[in-house]
Amino acid sequence: MQQKRIGNIYGMLYGVEGLLKEDIIDLRRQPANIWSRLLTTPSAALGSCRYKLRDNDPERVIAIFRRYNIRYLLYIGGNDSADTTHRLIQAAQHLNYDLQAISIPKTIDNDLPYTDHCPGYGSAARFIALATMDSAMNTISIPWHYPVKVIETMGRDAGWLAAASALGKRDEFDPPHIILLPEHTFEAERYLAQVEAIYRRLGYVIIVAAETIRDEQGQALGATGQVGTDAFQHPLLSGAAQYLVELVKQYLKLRARFDKPGDLQRMASSCISRSDQQEAYLVGQMGVQALQDGENDKMVTLIRRAEQGYTCTTGLVELEKVANVQHLLPEHYLDDSETMVTPAFYDYALPLLGDPLPHYAALEKTRVRV
Repeated sequence: MQQKRIGNIYGMLYGVEGLLKEDIIDLRRQPANIWSRLLTTPSAALGSCRYKLRDNDPERVIAIFRRYNIRYLLYIGGNDSADTTHRLIQAAQHLNYDLQAISIPKTIDNDLPYTDHCPGYGSAARFIALATMDSAMNTISIPWHYPVKVIETMGRDAGWLAAASALGKRDEFDPPHIILLPEHTFEAERYLAQVEAIYRRLGYVIIVAAETIRDEQGQALGATGQVGTDAFQHPLLSGAAQYLVELVKQYLKLRARFDKPGDLQRMASSCISRSDQQEAYLVGQMGVQALQDGENDKMVTLIRRAEQGYTCTTGLVELEKVANVQHLLPEHYLDDSETMVTPAFYDYALPLLGDPLPHYAALEKTRVRV
């Protein structure tokens, strides 16, 4: 709004799907206090979509841009949104339309390449860490009631969110005890052996599983509850946690239950990470600056500075390197069991949570003898 070179500022409602319907609002005609309030408002103020561009859609979008004289495009999202932005730039070049576009990273999955991390992940990771700590406290309070609990996280093909469940873990006895990640094949016998061994040692077991863990045939465990696919052919799953619970009940004869936070993972305003909030603002700000500097067909990245304390600066990467590419959880963030994180992951992820996680109290078990 402060840039004199920029005239009208529009917002497309519900992403490119809304743009194709010309569902566009005027962002200059908003209440003056809306911008500061948006900083603590969860979800997507402009709405979102799960729409994959059809063959003739890019040409239709460029025609709309011509009609509204739109020359700058900032598109917010993850891998698929980066692909959408890249395709629109290619169409503009093919049609000789002067358009600059920058992709603004935002995904709780944290799976975009060429950036240290993605805005959105820090807050979602904070939620998952706290949810695991809190849910486990209930199990610990009455372990014989449901001694085995499975907590299911989002994350599609990357295990970043599931791994975040360990960020409140301070020793080997703290939950979670097992983390199941989509990067590694699920083996039922090994899983059951781990659960039984931990149960015998502690009397209860907390497991965190990504929703898309797959068996040795490459089939998602949640496929039994699959309810279709989205526009990008990503499966919509619902059954991983339930499958894991049923295995324990059937083969170990232990009572088990599961928790599925669902959408709360990505829109719990009570768990906003301060650093995540600041960086989400920063990448948007630098996206505008990149356009002013003549940059095009790129995504803003976060670059962690190698100095004492945690700080990030920004960079840019070509969209053709990002579109439809996933950055999975690196091997060195997992120990030899492949079901628990290493100190290197703590060093990476803890600064992204903002404020330190709480350290819950526990009574000393000093028994009274008569």
